[in-house]
Amino acid sequence: MRKLLIGLAIFFTLFAIALSVLPFDTLAFLPIGLAIVFGLLLMQKSNENQKKFPKILLTIAALCSAFVLGKTILVKDEVEVDQTFEQQKIETKQEAKKELEELEQLESDLE
Repeated sequence: MRKLLIGLAIFFTLFAIALSVLPFDTLAFLPIGLAIVFGLLLMQKSNENQKKFPKILLTIAALCSAFVLGKTILVKDEVEVDQTFEQQKIETKQEAKKELEELEQLESDLE
């Protein structure tokens, strides 16, 4: 039973680290919560001299939680309008319109 708890605690802690670093926002709290739960269960099932490893896993999960919370609160996602792209888009439309008018003019001249 203890080996299963160790495996699950390690897996969810590593998964929590991965989702904390990647831009998944609050979705990372799911593996963080599971890592904390399995870390606490592992700590409960461990002897006094075996509690160092679960404490390390719980500390890592708590740090991941603080990191994700800080990233969620402090980082604002803003979409900025790219003026040069908008200008190029307008110019491309105007050029296409001119070419179409020229083609229509050539077509009418040929008739």
